Amino acid sequence: MINIPFSEDEIQILRRERYHYPHPRIQAKMEVVYLKSMGVSHGEICRLCDISRPTLALYLKSYKSNGIEGLKQWGYTGRSSELTTHSENLEEHFKKHPPATSSQAVEEIERLTGIKRSPTQVREFLWRIGMRFRKVGFVPKGVETENKQKEQEEYLKKRSNRHLKKPKKKSEWSFS
Repeated sequence: MINIPFSEDEIQILRRERYHYPHPRIQAKMEVVYLKSMGVSHGEICRLCDISRPTLALYLKSYKSNGIEGLKQWGYTGRSSELTTHSENLEEHFKKHPPATSSQAVEEIERLTGIKRSPTQVREFLWRIGMRFRKVGFVPKGVETENKQKEQEEYLKKRSNRHLKKPKKKSEWSFS
């Protein structure tokens, strides 16, 4: 059992901050310590706040050693991706050779770095380095001949529908 003396000012701050602090995880920590200040048992606090006993002890020790400011520390930074170390080389490569699909990007990344990632992870990585999936036009086979171009111009003059003047689109990754 961790015994902590609480002043009325601290209890008022905990009462307010458990609902009004901007970060929800810190609010939960404030709630835990507030319940402790109200004399609720450790088992009941764990049940009400859906936390384990070691987590409860961690929060209470943090409060006991650093006060309310100790509760406001979160300190979670997340994990960094292995691809981050290769991001400059991959960005340079993909600027010269943009992949048409995520699967193609997966293969290129594995070939260049030896790191295998799922298409979902690769799409997320491509977004982080500034690439966006864009629809780009293409020229159908046989359009470059003069006869075909004249035929298309005559057809467009007859129909004069603006949407027919635009080539069909295909999708591929590109930098924005």
